[in-house]
Amino acid sequence: MTDKSQTSPIDAGFTVRRAMDFAKSEVFERTFREGMGLVEESAAYLDGPGRAASKRLSRAAALAYAGESMRLTTQLMQVASWLLVQRAVRDGEIAFAEAASAKYRLISREPKASPGFAGSQELPEALKALIARGTAIYERVRRLDETMYSEGGEATAGNGVSDQMAKLNAAFGR
Repeated sequence: MTDKSQTSPIDAGFTVRRAMDFAKSEVFERTFREGMGLVEESAAYLDGPGRAASKRLSRAAALAYAGESMRLTTQLMQVASWLLVQRAVRDGEIAFAEAASAKYRLISREPKASPGFAGSQELPEALKALIARGTAIYERVRRLDETMYSEGGEATAGNGVSDQMAKLNAAFGR
């Protein structure tokens, strides 16, 4: 693990500025709305129509449903937490250094589900769609986290996202 105290003040300033620019961007606002909306949509489905649908499933499919709904909920709560931390950094409620600490990072710790597990074919289409959307936003936010908070400065030199954000900001006067 790299000691963050070894990062030069110039690199640290660039990283903080990049994170703040992102948190103030329309891209962040859209990602925030999408993530929080998906949390609400998933909760409403799992608590309502999904609960009813799960009662009609075979034993294997009901087990798959329970596992997949738990994985979906976990991923979405991690995404929501990360997004709320970024907003708090933007609003000055949390210091950037605190947001960069491991407890706020979005690090994938769980294995991906295999597409052919028992009962997966019987899962309701609505749940499958939520899983696909949840996985997509989770991966997008995980990549943002890596880009914004990478150690050792590898993301500070020639970072594509940062370069594009700078070009957009220059073009639109932000």
